[in-house]
Amino acid sequence: MDRYDPNLSVRLAVSDEDLAAAARLRYRVFVKELGGDGALVDHDAGLERDRFDPFFDHLLLIDARRDPKALDHVVGVYRVMRDDQARAAGQFYSEDEYDLSVLRQSDRRLLELGRSCLDRDYRGGAALFQLWTGVADYVAQHGIEVLFGVASFHGTDVTRLAEPLTLLHTQYLAPPALRVRAVEARFQPMLLTDPARIDRVAAMRQIPSLIKSYLKLGGFVGEGAFVDQPFNTTDVCLVMDTERLTSRARSRFSAG
Repeated sequence: MDRYDPNLSVRLAVSDEDLAAAARLRYRVFVKELGGDGALVDHDAGLERDRFDPFFDHLLLIDARRDPKALDHVVGVYRVMRDDQARAAGQFYSEDEYDLSVLRQSDRRLLELGRSCLDRDYRGGAALFQLWTGVADYVAQHGIEVLFGVASFHGTDVTRLAEPLTLLHTQYLAPPALRVRAVEARFQPMLLTDPARIDRVAAMRQIPSLIKSYLKLGGFVGEGAFVDQPFNTTDVCLVMDTERLTSRARSRFSAG
């Protein structure tokens, strides 16, 4: 399968129209498809936003075949926040769910990734690859050393997610230097069943493709999950140290 579509390109949002198109895509995916909600979600206009948006850079995947005036030209989104942007915001977004002390105390260049989504018609092809290429370019430009961010399973019933959460905890738990932890007040253990009895193939099928992309690149998960009832998700925190990338993964991450 061709991993490059010449009609697709990645760039940063530069206008209010860009941000509106990104918020419209997020609404279609996170609200209409997945049943999420939030204080700044505009159901009348079909926009999914939150208070952190002004502090993030927004990477957009653009399809040149779509009409920008219809605000549907943005077919993929990744928002990214550097350390300096987090200082301006007062915190990283993830700190509402995870204790990031181990990362903050490392004195390394951090980048938070979040709100990643693709239009339904662009999943499973070149689009995710090209969006990741845009992230890789951003990482190189800013000298980022550690990437992290929450990623979600759909739904809040952890009993249905017992096998994939247990698999993540037992096989992909971050080393101590990168091991963020879900906030104590909402800490959801991920070791939920006997690891020896897991159907690994079935468990991997339940893991969203975005999480699997991190794992393939050498990423880890933090300790504990966070059940987000308003957003109808069960979140895990993914962490990736760019120095720990294997040569094969580094090539995949920076390809293009």
